[in-house]
Amino acid sequence: MDPEAAGQNRLTELHELEEFRYQAFESTRLYKERMKKMHDKHIVDRDFKPGDMVLLYNSRLRLFPGKLKSGWSGPFRVVQMFASGAVEIESKDGTNKFSVNGQRLKHYLGSADEKGDTVVSHFKEPQYENEE
Repeated sequence: MDPEAAGQNRLTELHELEEFRYQAFESTRLYKERMKKMHDKHIVDRDFKPGDMVLLYNSRLRLFPGKLKSGWSGPFRVVQMFASGAVEIESKDGTNKFSVNGQRLKHYLGSADEKGDTVVSHFKEPQYENEE
């Protein structure tokens, strides 16, 4: 048994172990970065301004589920934003005002002035090359 060779062998093993730990750390760091990107991709920016039209999530619907009921009610108009994340909204006709958590709101993408007008589109049958 040569103590010099045993010490050198032990030092080599320690370097290999340190390199393995570094590679595991890097792999974990890269995995966390990828997961953060995937998670952040699905986060919706909820910046509301006074006058925006929003929908309110009805959390009580889970207690009384309906097969085709929507969990969103509204539209409502944003009156004021608070620093705490609360939002003051009012009904479309302006009669009811109340404050809700901003996380329960989403932007209303419909028309703000819906008059019930319907649009009729007429489509023609497609023409194929062999049909003339």
